[in-house]
Amino acid sequence: METMIVERVIDAPIEDVFAWLTTTTNYTDSPLILRCRLSRHGESAPYGVGAVRNHLWLIGWFRERITRYDPPYATEYVVERSLPPSRHELGRMTFTEVDGGTHVCWTTRAEIPVPLVGAFLTRRLARPIITRTFRNILDTADAALARHPGRRRV
Repeated sequence: METMIVERVIDAPIEDVFAWLTTTTNYTDSPLILRCRLSRHGESAPYGVGAVRNHLWLIGWFRERITRYDPPYATEYVVERSLPPSRHELGRMTFTEVDGGTHVCWTTRAEIPVPLVGAFLTRRLARPIITRTFRNILDTADAALARHPGRRRV
């Protein structure tokens, strides 16, 4: 199992960053994301605990279920199914107010379940593609939130 972490400070208030990144239909503004759909609303909010979302990224298709929703500080999810197949233990985003905006830490723990070569494929192929995709989404969030000149500054 490989742990992948991508971090970034986004120049926007924590509430705005949390709302943008947990509303995954926003991800389609990124050129690496083809489609995102909320299949089932969560218990306390559309993207809250129990929500099911389907993502079609250039790297594959993923059905995710939200397992934690603590606005505006954290959200967690698990990939229930994917193509290509993967094993997934954790997806987490944490949000912290800092000078200059909101620090986002996006962590995932996954692997490609192929006997003998799965660890190699995960480390050499999946890891760079997944972290690049996460970085691209965070870049897109930063650009989208920067377009709102009247937003509240942290």
